[in-house]
Amino acid sequence: MTTYAALLRGINVGGHRKVPMADLRQLLEDLGYENVRTYLQSGNAVFSTGAAGPNGADAVTAVLDRAVEDRFGFSVEILVRDHGYLRAVVEDCPFPAERLEGRQLHVTYLSVDVDEDRFAGLDRAAFLPEEFRVGDHALYLYVPDGLGRSRLADALAKPALWKGVVATSRNWNTVTRLMEMTRD
Repeated sequence: MTTYAALLRGINVGGHRKVPMADLRQLLEDLGYENVRTYLQSGNAVFSTGAAGPNGADAVTAVLDRAVEDRFGFSVEILVRDHGYLRAVVEDCPFPAERLEGRQLHVTYLSVDVDEDRFAGLDRAAFLPEEFRVGDHALYLYVPDGLGRSRLADALAKPALWKGVVATSRNWNTVTRLMEMTRD
């Protein structure tokens, strides 16, 4: 059995694309997944399966993509990650997470690896003390005054930066909680 976290992008925001967590749990159970749990209302689900096959997370993502659209009537971008990956994201954090509040540190999970060239047009010095660093299929964002006041977060939210990439962000509290929830 492998335990995964499914990260649904852009649901339950401003009353749009509603996916009640009880309905999401039921959908996952109907698909045969076990130990199904959700975290918060922002599209975080944890479950176990032995049926993912050789493609693991990619196979689960494909199944979930179809099932969510069938059940809720709209498409949702979904990233599925296992505990090993989620643990590595926490361990590889380039910022002093233990000294920061959860609202000051965010991770954007990415469907593909990106390199620094993608951000060549951003004048990083203009945003200091806010910073970001690229990781393994992830972008770490340090925003000392929180995301709501972040000019860097606004600059990084430009769709042109993410062409061809599924990207969904979580604050550090959620990042660490999902890692804990997927621990076998």
